[in-house]
Amino acid sequence: MTSFNRRAVLKAGALASLAATTAGFSRITMAATDAASQPASGASAGASSSGQGVTRTLARYIVGARYEDLPENVRREGTRTLLNWIGVAVGGSHHETVDRAVSALTPFSGPAQAGLLGRHERFDILNAAFINGVSSHIFDFDDTHLKTIIHPAGPVTSALLALSEYHPVSGTDFLNALVLGVETECRIGNAVYPNHYDVGWHITGTAGVFGAAAAAGKVLGLNEQEMVWALGLAASQPVGLRESFGSMNKSFNPGRAASNGLFAAILASKGYTSSDAMIEAKRGWANTISTKQDYNEITSGLGQRYEAALNTYKPFACGIVIHPAIDAAIQLRNEYGLKADQIASIDLKVHPLVIELTGKKTPRIGLEGKFSVYHSVAVAIIEGAAGERQYSDRAVQDPAVIALRDRVSATIDPKIKPEQVDMTITMKDGRQYHKFIEHAVGSLEVPMSNQQLEAKFLDLVAGILPDSQARELINACWNVEKLANAAQIARLGVARA
Repeated sequence: MTSFNRRAVLKAGALASLAATTAGFSRITMAATDAASQPASGASAGASSSGQGVTRTLARYIVGARYEDLPENVRREGTRTLLNWIGVAVGGSHHETVDRAVSALTPFSGPAQAGLLGRHERFDILNAAFINGVSSHIFDFDDTHLKTIIHPAGPVTSALLALSEYHPVSGTDFLNALVLGVETECRIGNAVYPNHYDVGWHITGTAGVFGAAAAAGKVLGLNEQEMVWALGLAASQPVGLRESFGSMNKSFNPGRAASNGLFAAILASKGYTSSDAMIEAKRGWANTISTKQDYNEITSGLGQRYEAALNTYKPFACGIVIHPAIDAAIQLRNEYGLKADQIASIDLKVHPLVIELTGKKTPRIGLEGKFSVYHSVAVAIIEGAAGERQYSDRAVQDPAVIALRDRVSATIDPKIKPEQVDMTITMKDGRQYHKFIEHAVGSLEVPMSNQQLEAKFLDLVAGILPDSQARELINACWNVEKLANAAQIARLGVARA
């Protein structure tokens, strides 16, 4: 298979209709997620809308949920989540951020229990979970639950994979735990989003710790009371502030959520107690860190509707709110053969969140470029892509990119939805080209195909893993349910001597 060609994916006419990729940033999600957010009939008993019994109801569900009960579409999305996460974690494994984390923690790491994806080092499972979580998020290329903008796999799969090397688990149990972890963090995220996010919490870290605890606790075989304690201990460890965006600290958050959740489950497995109502109590997690608490989002329809089925995957290595603008830029570039030196101006009409989240006009380093709609549009026009290479220090500091970036303007338009953009490119000779993006590639309605996910995977791991090993790893992810020991995936994902 050839490397992932984002230009080809976005060529004019290649996609008849694109999907709403930034719906998760909206205050009310669009039609694709509306149905999934409706309470299902037969909602789990034991928890009221006021929140009484929420933590225990959720714990009871996690403990009793069986792989056999997962619908086929949920299992399928679980394997896609796994494949995408492995690819981005291996791809990010040699970023300076990961190098620094490995250097800092090596003297303090315990027994060599688990591998670091894409590398040869082995750490104790808590530190391995942390570093793999950092690695998987550093490119901002990981999965996204659009309703909450949680990146679900980072906290959950980082904890699970490290644990699988210490505590053997079958492929079916691994996949079941992964889905339950994603379900847990996204439901809890639904209960407090957007208020919790708006005040500055990084919800992938704050909700992700619950997913990691639930997944690890499931593999460890916690009983109901122990799972209540695991969730309670997770609630005591919220991590991540939005102020960290654009720095190494952002990827710290899912990494720490993974290790914190795993830590909580391990303690609970030995009888380390917590309050039985740490999520919903007056001075518990939800009331302490959010002005919104919709507990029905946590308990309604457990085992009937699945947030884990709503996961999406990025074709571009940056915040989803920029994706419509990148989509428009690449389509116009390809359709009209646009060259940067011919362009007088690029004018965008955008939703307010685009400016709020990605309004950096003069990014200095690659990580800051991920939060600049101006850089993203300029580099997309010049290079026809917006992958990890387009968010390197090299790309952000490229004089040609800077020159075009300075000719990009973004204006808030109240009629533009978060998943839309209205772009007009004016050429120096007076010609104008216009593109309105209703929905961008990579969302629920028009998701990345399995073939596109594989191509993205191979592009990310190129130069880190040999092609034969990469393809063996892809096969193991697709067939995780058939594995006698899920740790095989970890062994295939590390660098070989």
